[in-house]
Amino acid sequence: MILSKRFVFDTNKNMCMNFMILMVMVSWFWLIPATSSSSLPQQQENQKLRFDQNGEFKILQVADMHYADGKNTLCLDVLPSQNASCTDLNTTAFIQRTILAEKPNLIVFTGDNIFGFDSSDSAKSMDAAFAPAIASNIPWVAVLGNHDQEGSLSREGVMKYIVGMKNTLSKLNPPEVHIIDGFGNYNLEVGGVQGTVFENKSVLNLYFLDSGDYSKVPAIFGYDWIKPSQQLWFERMSAKLRKAYIKGPVPQKEAAPGLAYFHIPLPEYASFDSSNFTGVKMEPDGISSASVNSGFFTTLVEAGDVKAVFTGHDHLNDFCGKLMDIQLCYAGGFGYHAYGKAGWSRRARVVVASLEKTDKGSWGDVKSIKSWKRLDDQHLTGIDGEVLWSKSFRGNHGKNQIGGN
Repeated sequence: MILSKRFVFDTNKNMCMNFMILMVMVSWFWLIPATSSSSLPQQQENQKLRFDQNGEFKILQVADMHYADGKNTLCLDVLPSQNASCTDLNTTAFIQRTILAEKPNLIVFTGDNIFGFDSSDSAKSMDAAFAPAIASNIPWVAVLGNHDQEGSLSREGVMKYIVGMKNTLSKLNPPEVHIIDGFGNYNLEVGGVQGTVFENKSVLNLYFLDSGDYSKVPAIFGYDWIKPSQQLWFERMSAKLRKAYIKGPVPQKEAAPGLAYFHIPLPEYASFDSSNFTGVKMEPDGISSASVNSGFFTTLVEAGDVKAVFTGHDHLNDFCGKLMDIQLCYAGGFGYHAYGKAGWSRRARVVVASLEKTDKGSWGDVKSIKSWKRLDDQHLTGIDGEVLWSKSFRGNHGKNQIGGN
């Protein structure tokens, strides 16, 4: 659901620092949800993610499934010819087809995975929504959107349930952090190719954050935002990973590239028009971000390792645009019980990181990060292939063949 157009505030961290301090105090006063590491359930053991023998690591992003009660939940905004037979099962079929076509190394669900209002049982809805990922035996993770907790489980309950599901690498929150806002803040490290000098180094870092649901501050209307406690965790984790990467064995000159995934777009997504992005922006309100700019984009820029951010939330936006050397990307709406546009295909985003070859012919560190989208049409058409970041071009926008090297 899209609310009215939001105000966009200056991203300069110096200008918003006093406001952020105030928001921390207000957050404590109004008891915005936070959790202690001592209360967390035992986390699943990390499965080691690594690049394959072809020097690639592929991520499938699924945004806004809005899953409810399966065959009993009808589709929204489809063609008249589809109305009678279209249900949540169309969403299931699309996931299955995309997994088979792309064979990703990791599946990322970026929130509004279920639509709590229309779900009779949140746990059963999640079982059905994530079933194709579980059946594929491919590692998968999820973050929460603004609708996941609107059913029979609390926001914390939804994330705890996800963490306990089969084949997931999702985490409730970082175990080393005592207090952090939200549920589902964590990171994953992707190692180099097995048998190479990079096999024990994380050459690609993945960050997942809870962008919240709605503002808990009565004086502030609209969507939630990434809080200072989450930004502090990100800053420390980014610095820790950078330090590990530039040290031996195989010391590097700069941090390994990173990707960040969460649900609600940052206010900076409003910086683009059709002349400087790839994809479409069809939302009536343009960008539906929080009315508070908490400075997280500035935090990302200062950290320097994140090359691209991926969100959902605005189903009719699917573009990528580059700002301050960071790509800000939407996936586009995936689910059939989510609002959309009749005749405009539901879609998924694919991201592939590729390694370069060393002088000795072995696989080295990350050379490039590319992306495209898959449409739920007869041919699973791939569109908008582009280079999001390149070690050579430093992220210059460039088109390339879908799935090509």
